[in-house]
Amino acid sequence: MENFEPKENGECGNEGDEGTRITHAPCPVPKTQLLLHLIPIIGFFPSLWTLYRGKGSREQLVISRMSITLALTWLLGYLLLSTGAATSDFFWLRLFILNSFLTSGYFLVSFWLILRLIQGKSGRLPGFTTLAERVVGKYLS
Repeated sequence: MENFEPKENGECGNEGDEGTRITHAPCPVPKTQLLLHLIPIIGFFPSLWTLYRGKGSREQLVISRMSITLALTWLLGYLLLSTGAATSDFFWLRLFILNSFLTSGYFLVSFWLILRLIQGKSGRLPGFTTLAERVVGKYLS
């Protein structure tokens, strides 16, 4: 059963007929695993687990940081707008509308990133990825 176990050093090795290793190329991360990290709200948990373990490819860690930053930004905005709407007498409708725009934007950006990954393009957002690297990378990596 040792042929089915992952390699300790993170490399995929093809075994030859005599049991010799042919290549030492890094294992490619399956797209489905990266797509799982970008699912709105649900993808937060596998992303957090990936960063907590500290194991994964560079692309997987970048996507995880960005997913966590997107989710926490949405959650903070959602909570602030909901609290403001609940305590305001005059602006409650406007704050609820802003809250729905924020939530819709979070879901649309997540699905747009999923489509970009399916097309084989980069899953990075200009500016937001660097924020994620600085903030989340500092505490979870």
